[in-house]
Amino acid sequence: MVDPVEMLPGVHRRTMVTTDDMMLVEITLDKGAVVPMHRHANHQVGYVISGEIELTIDGVVRVCKPGDSYAMPGNVDHRALAVTDCLVIDIFAPPREDYR
Repeated sequence: MVDPVEMLPGVHRRTMVTTDDMMLVEITLDKGAVVPMHRHANHQVGYVISGEIELTIDGVVRVCKPGDSYAMPGNVDHRALAVTDCLVIDIFAPPREDYR
């Protein structure tokens, strides 16, 4: 586990555990924080612990609340907007080298 890193204004990540095949990451977002549209080769699934987050995945907009989960195949455009302060858990497969 590593210390939290501010990856974007109002967006912090903390890598919790990594194996050869996957990575578990805790992400906190301040209300109004944006992760702009991007894509990566890694598959990504996530779970909302607290708060409300608006996700755009492959052009489809969805608001997720505590208890909701989501999935993003690799190489699909996606973005996030924190409607409120949020805590989410993301799993990446394979692990993201830039998050180690």
